[in-house]
Amino acid sequence: MPLFRNVLKYFDQPLLAATGLLLVIGLAVIYSIAVSSGSMTIFYRQMVFVAIALAGFFFFSFYNYQNLPKWHRLAYALILAGLIIVLIFGRDIRGSHRWIDLGFFNFQPAEFAKLVVIVGLSRWLYLKRGQINSWKNILLSFLYVLIPALLILQEPDLGSTVILLGIWFGMLLISSVKKQYIAALLLGLVIVAGLSWQFGLRDYQRQRIEAFIDPALDPRGQGYNVRQATIAVGSGYLFGRGFGEGLQSTLRFLPERQTDFIFAATSEEVGFVGSLALLAVYAFLLYRLFRILKQTKDDFAMYLVGGVLCMFLGQILINIGMNMGIMPVTGIPLPFLSHGGSSLVVTLAAVGLVQNIVVQSKSLRF
Repeated sequence: MPLFRNVLKYFDQPLLAATGLLLVIGLAVIYSIAVSSGSMTIFYRQMVFVAIALAGFFFFSFYNYQNLPKWHRLAYALILAGLIIVLIFGRDIRGSHRWIDLGFFNFQPAEFAKLVVIVGLSRWLYLKRGQINSWKNILLSFLYVLIPALLILQEPDLGSTVILLGIWFGMLLISSVKKQYIAALLLGLVIVAGLSWQFGLRDYQRQRIEAFIDPALDPRGQGYNVRQATIAVGSGYLFGRGFGEGLQSTLRFLPERQTDFIFAATSEEVGFVGSLALLAVYAFLLYRLFRILKQTKDDFAMYLVGGVLCMFLGQILINIGMNMGIMPVTGIPLPFLSHGGSSLVVTLAAVGLVQNIVVQSKSLRF
């Protein structure tokens, strides 16, 4: 125990506090949803997920991050195998095959792919740090991300695919890639987006984007989720209706209130002031990650923290954006708050990895 306490004092305390606060807020929101639904099952399950995720947090906090590349090839192979298995044998929920039912736990390989990709890209960018300004190396790094991204897109899970590609692009921005390469990639992104709209997206994904642009086109279909979410956010007014008192959530007008639309459910109960406070905590979390990125002692650590920052930033912006009607609905969980084991385990493992880097940068040996 004394050794454990000695290690904890070398953690980034503001990041630790923000993490703990978001976990508590998440549990409180899930508890409120459980009470209003008349069943405590999702709350008890979330408590179990938190316990498992905390174990992952402490493992990655204490396992030297410099040893991660030793396991990367095996982890990458396992993730690809998991993504293939989920396409063949995965549990079908609303037309998507994203989960492998383990009985006590629905394993979602796409969530773990994010962390594996961050480690792999960090290693690649570190090894190629003097040679990254070549199309060969940039395209090889893209191919590394594209393989799991295409498998995830087939589930279909457009949201996780976007996050993976966002992690890749964000980490390239952190690297020493020259501006002309970035400009060319952005142009290519516009072209690919246009082709994807025409040939790559499924009908329901295209309808979601159309409903985002104009929810009135299909108010009872694809536009329904967006309309109900924005109603929930607005009906919280200044101070909210109170825990367990959200009408959109309690009367089940709001779909997926414990996962994709948990921010809307929270906003209705805590109001504008509470939502602003929650956004402030998220902003502080991202700020601490950025500060740690700037203070890292080696490039490998810098890329790891940068990857985690890109993952969190993308998920927070997309989830909250779609809850407020300013982003298309893509099914992205809100870090720390959304109900689900895979997402929470990966989230806390990523924070643990960053804490490990903080400890190592202070030259602590344990």
